[in-house]
Amino acid sequence: MSRPLKATIHPSALAHNLAVMRRIQPGRRMVAVVKADGYGHGLEHVVRAAAREADAFAVSSVEEALALRAVEAHKPVLLLEGFFEEAELPLLERFGLWPVVHSPEQLERLAASRCELTVWLKADTGMNRLGFRASACAEIVERIRTSMPHITLRGLVSHLSSADDPDSPLTGWQYKEFGHLAVAGAEYSVSNSAGIFTAPTLPDEWLRCGIALYGASPLAGRSAAELGLRPAMTLESELISVRPCLRGDTIGYAATWECPEDMPVGVVAAGYGDGYPRHAPAGTRVLVGGTPVPVIGRICMDMFMVDLRALPGARAGDRVVLWGEGLPVEEIAAGSGTIPNDLLSGLTSRVPRLVAA
Repeated sequence: MSRPLKATIHPSALAHNLAVMRRIQPGRRMVAVVKADGYGHGLEHVVRAAAREADAFAVSSVEEALALRAVEAHKPVLLLEGFFEEAELPLLERFGLWPVVHSPEQLERLAASRCELTVWLKADTGMNRLGFRASACAEIVERIRTSMPHITLRGLVSHLSSADDPDSPLTGWQYKEFGHLAVAGAEYSVSNSAGIFTAPTLPDEWLRCGIALYGASPLAGRSAAELGLRPAMTLESELISVRPCLRGDTIGYAATWECPEDMPVGVVAAGYGDGYPRHAPAGTRVLVGGTPVPVIGRICMDMFMVDLRALPGARAGDRVVLWGEGLPVEEIAAGSGTIPNDLLSGLTSRVPRLVAA
């Protein structure tokens, strides 16, 4: 491995973050959401690190579930988008996967199938994305229980739209709406990461740990450190060049940044081809040898430039932290007009993932 860019995954942070959420929500079961290759951390790394603390896992597709089953053979696996075609049903049965049923088409395919499956029913309580309206759920539950003897209804699931805003009344309203869906013998899952920290969760609820598992804050205005979370990934590279630039020199594409004085400019081996956000503005911080310095000019596909006036002794080969250790990913995301989930899951395959000892 010659190019210095790498993402170091910290298994201890993943286990720590799950333990934090379990302390906040004692008695609830924790579902580690590992879709999108474990939010870019590497599905296998995340599953191995979370296997002891998590009660179940959640992914988006059968393909992701099968990759998970190669690592963890026994714990429940929730398919958040259910199944996409009838041909998948035998795989769900064989590997003991739990699909979320959210559409009339899925119900018809289940009714026509002979596969013995355990399912969750999706209730739409206000997200208006997937699921049946709450008023229709009782009838669907009755249909499953009376006319589909090969299908076991495990529980009801919904999704919070605004739990990242602790002041939003929508979260309480959604829980109230969901509370009207009392179904004998059914279990429940409503809260996502934000809901774990803000919502009035239900007793024995299955809580879905997404972005908070990876050590980024799910709440607007609250840092991960304030919530007791630790970053599970440190994205780092090196300075590959330090060059003296003169007052008036322009930096990078479209000459958007001009040197105000004679100054050293560093070049970092990372860019949007690796998943670093192209729209990260000038002034975005990175850490060079632990010292914050600002990005200058536009992010390139493979490189970007930094202002080294605060570090006149910087040299090629110096370590650069792009996010993670000492620099929260949510800071980079906010400055780039996006969210941590986007940056972490958008890290490209050419960035090696290494597991910390």
